[in-house]
Parts: sequence; structure tokens; C-alpha cells
Amino acid sequence: MLRNYIKIAWRSLTRTKRFSIINISGLAIGMAGAALILLWIQHEFSFDRFHENRDRLYEVYGLATADHKTIAINQTEQPLGPALKKDYPEIQNTARVAAVSSLLLSAGTAPFTGIKGAFTDSSFFSLFSFPVLEGSSRQLLTASHEIVITARLAQKLFGKEPALNKMIKIDSVDYFRVAAVLKDLPSNTRFDIDYLLPWTYLNKIGWGNDSWLSNNISTFVLLQPNTNAAVVEGKIKDIARHYSGRNDIWTHFLFPLDKWRLYSVFEDGRATGGRIAIVRLFGIVAIMILLIACINFVNLSTAKSERRAREVGIRKVAGAGKGLLFGQFMTEALLTALIAGCLAMLLVEGALPYFNLLIDTSLAIPYTNIIFWLCAVAFILLTGLLAGCYPAFYLSAFKPVSVLKGGFKKREGAISPRKTLVVFQFTFAVVLIICTVVIRNQIRYVQERSTGYVRQQLINVDFSGDIEKQYPLIKQELLSSGTAVAVTKTMSAITQRAANTWGLIWEGKPASFDEAIALYSSDADLVKTAGLQLVAGRDIDIQRYPADSFSVVLNETAVKTMGFKDPLGQVLREKEGSRTWRVVGVVKDYVVGSSYERIPPVVIQGPGSWFNTLHIRFEAANSLSVNLQKAEVIFKKYNPAYPFNYQFADQQYAQKFDGEERTKKLAGLFAILAIFISCLGLLGLSAYVAETRIKEIGVRKALGASVLSITHLLTADFLKLVMVAIVIATLLAWWLMSVWLDEFAYRMTISWSVFAFSGLLAIAIALLTVSVEVVKAALMSPIKSLKAE
Repeated sequence: MLRNYIKIAWRSLTRTKRFSIINISGLAIGMAGAALILLWIQHEFSFDRFHENRDRLYEVYGLATADHKTIAINQTEQPLGPALKKDYPEIQNTARVAAVSSLLLSAGTAPFTGIKGAFTDSSFFSLFSFPVLEGSSRQLLTASHEIVITARLAQKLFGKEPALNKMIKIDSVDYFRVAAVLKDLPSNTRFDIDYLLPWTYLNKIGWGNDSWLSNNISTFVLLQPNTNAAVVEGKIKDIARHYSGRNDIWTHFLFPLDKWRLYSVFEDGRATGGRIAIVRLFGIVAIMILLIACINFVNLSTAKSERRAREVGIRKVAGAGKGLLFGQFMTEALLTALIAGCLAMLLVEGALPYFNLLIDTSLAIPYTNIIFWLCAVAFILLTGLLAGCYPAFYLSAFKPVSVLKGGFKKREGAISPRKTLVVFQFTFAVVLIICTVVIRNQIRYVQERSTGYVRQQLINVDFSGDIEKQYPLIKQELLSSGTAVAVTKTMSAITQRAANTWGLIWEGKPASFDEAIALYSSDADLVKTAGLQLVAGRDIDIQRYPADSFSVVLNETAVKTMGFKDPLGQVLREKEGSRTWRVVGVVKDYVVGSSYERIPPVVIQGPGSWFNTLHIRFEAANSLSVNLQKAEVIFKKYNPAYPFNYQFADQQYAQKFDGEERTKKLAGLFAILAIFISCLGLLGLSAYVAETRIKEIGVRKALGASVLSITHLLTADFLKLVMVAIVIATLLAWWLMSVWLDEFAYRMTISWSVFAFSGLLAIAIALLTVSVEVVKAALMSPIKSLKAE
């Protein structure tokens, strides 16, 4: 029986090659699009799930109050990890991780800097399961001069030679023995590092900090088996308050591994969302694209029902039951889905390299995984069932008497399943088009926002080697050589929000004030170097004003927040400590941190603070390449052991939009897919209408109707469907995008032109698609269509 089913199904597919190709193509493209999204979703859910202890791994977060609400941060105190392990037997082990990328690494080759690494405890490998290629994972980083590197870094430093026990020089000062070589870390882990150094070395170079009031590292804990995390969380909550002796600082809680990737957004101290929202959104997109492809199968199958009607009638008269016919048509659907599934696999394989570039990851089809093949078979069967059920019921339900008399056809009403499905298709497609346009406009709106500083001709260089020590000479030579017009050292790049404080006091400060104030620092000429706009007073300048070590410049928001009518001369002081600062200037608000958020109050401190970065404003009269060449010579002169690494401020600013840019591109890609597959649906419906009204068209032409009038007659129905879809899509997309835009403090207003453009685009594409069948039918000779009469 099955053999006959397959044989008849194959004959049916080959008999109508054109429609079979459209059917299979639509399903294949829909399945490929859904498969790409599902691969990405699986990758997102797999983050750090490969660790053996994943069910007992937690990251310690801090809870603090700011802006009258509770905020969660995953930066903790350096002494926290050892204290947790010592005081709480429920905690099996802890590991601290402090990221670093400024160290210079060399091994008889050209030195490398900017490589991402971390300082960590020797317990790191008892928590996390990273495969070791050379050496053993036991007792790593216990010696003070051991280093663990990845295979990628080993290749850079030692080529094809074994790296185990080789020596690596750090910062041209200390030598470390390679204790192990790790397999390159997978893309589905939060750790983006190429080497690990022992925690003791962090203390040796002076980066250690035993204060319970400074949060600057990550702390991870491994609980004992069968331990209740909620109970442990209640015990460790006030550990920082206990050791610091203060009751006004943060508390702590445990955040489980399975939420690290997808739940990074906190509201009032609780994880409420993050990337999980994007994962869910594109999960819905995958389902919708697959449904659109299945709808095409339904429309194309039923559109050619007249050709199968007599076959069904004859087989029923010959004794075939409804169940037998249903099985036959389901076999055809499953066979079509199987062919489409194989074609979809080829499409996915070919598209993956480009898709990986688009989303900046490294997805791959796991051919050797049996679960993958089981899921692939289930996916094909599900698609076949979704696509084939309605046509199978529809075709197997024909009554033999009506069919053989030629009277089974009936004219569709204003609402029919077929028309409803086409409206659904185009509604989803138009929603994606509108969302893509809105996301694009929002990104452009924020990109064109005035940043408050001049990004062009501005670079920053992180302190490394002797830069900080030789800073006065580097600055003097950059200026005297005509390479730069201004130079300053700062806490971080101007594009970043480096630090926050809640510990400043000023006259008239309300007792209930708890808003976070952004801290920045400069030694001199920040206004000139960054291109800030001075509103009142002057810039910090320790050359002319030595007392500026204890001076500050405020931004406009800080002046309003602190309630200063005349800010110049106002005094700020530490809540804990004796240091005071005097306000010497006010600058116009400039973008700090995220470009989508409101600008916070900013306090720019003088040299009494710390510095990590050097900013250079190049001479605009010189070409950028000339300036960079001159700057490299100067840095090589005063910092010869280190390469000249720099970053452009405009590129750093552009990187802030990487996530939204990827979302825009993904939405655009799947909008194109949805439109294309929906057009195949319209093609099916137009084929159905042309076939069922072919004699009507012949009569009209015989009575003198023109091709244009017939085309207008037949396309009017299609345009009505598309217009209904546009109305529904406009309302739905407006609501979706309004909710999305509400997340941004700085946002655009959705213009009516977005909906007009998307609607007109959908109409144009629909008309173009429908014309393929309609014009063909309208041009047919009436003699050919009426010869049977």
C-alpha cells in the first residue's frame, strides 16, 4: 500500500512540474529560513550549558539602590570569593575573574597586545569544564608564574611547536611557564579569553584591592550537591555589610548559570528579560515563516483541485474510502516535504557562512549528532502534516456524483479559508517590512543625535607599558610636532561610562537623593581635546592652576540635578573621606554610555582621580595617515616594547549600534523571505482564479472585453486581500514598535510615511506577482478556452 502511495504521489508531482517546483521551492525556502533561526535559538540556549557542574554554578550579583529603585550589578568586591568559601560550608568552591587586555605577551616573536585574558583563582577549572589539549586540568595556576593559554594563542606565539612548558614574557618584565593549552573556547560561552593568569600576579602588579567598597571583578560560586540555592542566598545576603561594618551598602544574591546569557535586564533587582525577548521574537518569526510556506502548499494544492476531482470521483466509485484517499494525499504532502527538507538542508549549508557574518557568530550543522537528525525528521514530518492536512481533507471529501457530473465547483464567498490564509501571509510580511523600516529609522535617528563632542580626528590609546610614566614627554612631542592640537589623559574613552558614585555631598542635597552620578576624569584640556562645549567657567588645567587637582567640571544635567543656580565655586565632598572638589566649569550635556538613554549627571574630576586612557585630537590640516604615522613614531620612541594600538572615537561610537544593526538586518532578511514566500501564495491563488474563471474570461473576450479590463477585473480581488492585510499589519506593527520604542529614553516618533511606504511596496509586489497568471489568462484566445462548449 505504501509503495503504491509513493508511486502515485511521485506521478502526481511529475505530472504538474511547474506547480510542483513552486510548491517545493516555497516549502524549502520556508523550512530553510525557519531552520536558520532555530539553529541560532539553539545556540543562544546552549551558552555555557556544556559545563559538568552547570546545575550548581552561580554568579554573585550585588544589589544597590539608585534613582529610587533597586539595581543589580554583576561586579563584586575582590575579597568576596575567599570569604564566601571560608564562611559557608554550602559553597564548595569559588573563583574570581578579572578581565584584562592591556598586557604585552611575547615568546621570541613579535609582541602581542590587546589579547583578551583574565586573572583568576586556581579553583577556576574545578568550576568550569574547558577541554585541555596539552597538559592536565588539575592543579592549574597554583604556581605564581604559570599561564594557561588557548590553542589560538599558542599558534600565534609558538607556531606549530608544542607550547606546553614553554616560556611567555609578560610586559617585558616577568616570565610565565605554559602550564596547559586549552581547546579554543567555543562561541557559546560568556568567557571571551585567550589566556589565564594566577590571581597572585594581579596583586603583584598592584591591581589588587581588599576593600569591601570597590566592585570591579566577577565572582562565581559552585554549590555543594543537593544544596538549596535560595537558602544559601539568604545567608550570604549581608556579607559585605558584615565585613565593611556599614549598613548602607549593597547586598548580594546568586544568579544561576542558565540565565546568564538570556536574562541580563533587571527591574527592581529581579531578572525580567534581556536577549530572551529577541529569542522569543525570532522564534515567532520562524513559526510564521514556516506557516506561510505551508499556506502556500495549501493554496497551490487546492488551486489545482479540478484536475484531481475526477480522479477522486472515479476512485471513490471504484470503492476507495475517504481514509484511503486521505492517506494518499498525505503521502504526497510528506513526499513534497521530504524533497523540500533535503533542498532546505542544502540552502542552509550554503547560507550559513553569510548568516554567521550577519549575526557575528559561528553556527554549524551538527551532522554527527543523532539528536539533530531526529529533530530534522520530526521537523519535516511536522511540516508535511501542517501543509498536507487541509488539502487531504478537502480533496478526499469530494462527492463522486457531483464530481462526475462536473458540478462540484462552487464560487467562493467574500470570506473563505483560502482568502483568509493569503491575508494572514501578507499581514505577517507587511508587519516585518514596517518593523524593519522603524528599526532602521530609530538607529539612524540616534546615530544622527548630537553627541556633544567631536568624534572626527579623535583617537584614544589605553595606558600600557611606559605610556603613563612618559605621558608628559609624549604629550609635549605630539603637540610640538604638529601631529596633535590637544592631548589629555582620562579615566576611560569619552564614548564610555566608566564609573558611578553615590557618595558625593553638596550643600542643599536632599536626604532622599540616591541617583547615580557618572564619574569622569581629566588632567587638562578635555574640552579642547574632546570638542566639548563650555557653558560657564573654564576647563581643568593643572599647568596654569595647580589646585585643579581638586577641581571638577559638571555637565548641565548635573547642575540641574544638584539644584545649583550658580554652580561655579560650589563645593562637592566625599560622603566617606575628607577630599573636597570645587566646581570650576560647566559643559553642555554630551552622550555618556548608551546613546539610547537619557544623559546622566556627570562630574569630571581633576588629576586627583585615576587615569587609564590617553586622548589625542589630531591636527585637521594633516591627513589622517600622516598623523597616525607621526604618532606611531612618537609612541615607539617612549614606549618601545609595545605596539601602537589606538581606537577611533567615531568607530567606538558606531559600535554602540551593533546589536540593533544585527536586529535590523535579521528583520530585513526575514521580511524579504516572508514577502517572497507570500508572493508564491498569491501566485497559487491567481492560478486558482485563472483556472476556475477561464471560460468566463473567454466569454468576456468574445463579447469584446479588452485585456486591460479583464486584468483589472481579476486583480481587484487580490488587491482587496492585500489592502485588508495592510490595514491589519499597520495596527499590529504600530503597537509592536511602540512597545519596542518605549524601552528607549531617546526615541523617534513613528511617521505615517513608514506605513504608507510599506503598504505601497506590498501592493506593488502583489500586483507584479498576480500579473504573471492574470495577464497570461487574459491574453488566452477565447477559441481555446471555449472550444469544449
